[in-house]
Amino acid sequence: MDILNEPPSKPKDEADVRVGRRVRALRLERRLSLAELAAKTGISIGALSQIERGMSSLRVKVIWPLAAALDIEPSALIADGGDAVNDLYCVRADKRRSIPVKSEGIAKALLSPPGATLTGMLVMVEAGGGTAEAYAHAGHEFGCVLAGEVELVVDSTKYLLKAGDSFAFKSTLLHAFRNPGGEQCRILWVNTTKPSEVRDGA
Repeated sequence: MDILNEPPSKPKDEADVRVGRRVRALRLERRLSLAELAAKTGISIGALSQIERGMSSLRVKVIWPLAAALDIEPSALIADGGDAVNDLYCVRADKRRSIPVKSEGIAKALLSPPGATLTGMLVMVEAGGGTAEAYAHAGHEFGCVLAGEVELVVDSTKYLLKAGDSFAFKSTLLHAFRNPGGEQCRILWVNTTKPSEVRDGA
């Protein structure tokens, strides 16, 4: 068949694309492959791939098994763009996931969406809080102090950083941090290593 005479492909529907991105984001967030999700739902890998790429509408008969496999309410899959839900490319402020930490006085919220190459975090260090010990891991990191102050130690060198100060270093260098001030310190922290791959003291 002459390719020039083939009927034009159907343009993607914006709602289908949005839903597809949401399904992919939820799948990646739960660390499921397409094959694993297909096994859980009874939906073929090809059909799931088409849904994720916005090439196919989400039919009623697949909404329920998909929602059950992803452990969410069916309505969360088809919520319109105005709802505060996460996407493959964005994370809503009230939908951030917490990252488990071992040290006292430290809390981490994940800012980057599932599947992102970079891991963005909001690190909150209470007054007197900090890492239990210096640690190192693969990757690189960058940070900017948003509020308060932090004492950062990198490769045995100590830095006292305040709001507006920033830093960057190889994660393979031993590093640690603590809040010597009297108020909470908030840091925008970006890492090239996935949260699940970091085995550190924080």
